[in-house]
Amino acid sequence: MNALVEVNLALILFLPWFLILSVLFWVYPRQPRGPARRVFDVAAIVLSVVAFVASIQWAFHYADPSYGGMWKQVLATAVGYGVYLAVMTLAFLLRAAWLRRRR
Repeated sequence: MNALVEVNLALILFLPWFLILSVLFWVYPRQPRGPARRVFDVAAIVLSVVAFVASIQWAFHYADPSYGGMWKQVLATAVGYGVYLAVMTLAFLLRAAWLRRRR
């Protein structure tokens, strides 16, 4: 397998699911939607993907190869998905509090 594909396999496989979650984050709640909200949403989505990529890189290189080559992929996927969900959850909660305070 190509080394670049091997390291980023989790990203390649999760991109469709991240696209669905990101669209749901972007769309709901529907109102209020102003420039500040759009900037916040874009920043949250970009930050979550960047954190995901950084965490899968770290986990892939940190994993003990004595457990087999597949273990690197399993650890990278588990850690990366957890990091992505943590960042998106934090962004969702911060946005909800921010929107509540603006009303």
